[in-house]
Formats: sequence, structure tokens, C-alpha cells
Amino acid sequence: MPSTIRIAAALLIGSDGQTLLVRKRGTQAFMQPGGKIDAGEQPADALARELHEELNLRIEPGAAVYLGKFSAPAVNEPGFTVEAELFQVQIDVPVSPAAEIEEVRWIDPAGDGGLALAPLTRDLILPFYRASLTA
Repeated sequence: MPSTIRIAAALLIGSDGQTLLVRKRGTQAFMQPGGKIDAGEQPADALARELHEELNLRIEPGAAVYLGKFSAPAVNEPGFTVEAELFQVQIDVPVSPAAEIEEVRWIDPAGDGGLALAPLTRDLILPFYRASLTA
């Protein structure tokens, strides 16, 4: 049984530079929006599908800027590693939680918004975004 979960994730950035995090129903940690990549599906297509399902947000897969592959322990599935194909997506439209998403929060990337964060978000993605702002 594979212990790696392949996902496409978004570093969603609003017009004010804040980034959007989501919390799934029945969980505590906030993370990037996105989800599992289906067999034969391209990561950008998976991202577009997941953003529509989770946030009622429609994006063109080609508008998502690929940032790289990031890997960390899965927060909600002990013993698993999440491997994320990360894309940056700029948005200036409202989003609303749908599907399994219970809550969405915009946070200033300089901090953690006072939220419990998934390891991938806390240890890799937010520091990556912060570093890109000072480069």
C-alpha cells in the first residue's frame, strides 16, 4: 500500500497579498486548498477541478503558475506523506467553502493567523511564500 498521497495544491493569493487556507470538516488544521490527483490527470487540471469543488472557484489550468514539488507528513492521515505539486494562483473574487471544506481563512503570510497549520503549510509553503516576498 503506497504511503504517499499525491496532491495538487494552491498558494492562493488575494489582491492584498494575503493567502487563503482551508480547513476540512472534522479536522483542526488549516492547509492549502487542493486535493488528490486522479490517475491520468495532470496536476494543473486536478487543481482546477479541486478549487471548483472546494471553493466554487473557476480557474484556467494554464493560469496556475507551477512553483514546484513539496513533501511533508500528512496532517490527517498518520503514517502517510503528502507530496504536493504547488501552483500559485492570484484571485480577486470571493470564495465560499463547499464539498468537504468547513472553513476558509485569509491570512497574512508573515504569520500563521493564529491557526493550527498542517506541516506542509507551516513548514514549507508559508516560508517559501515569505521568502519570495523578500527576494
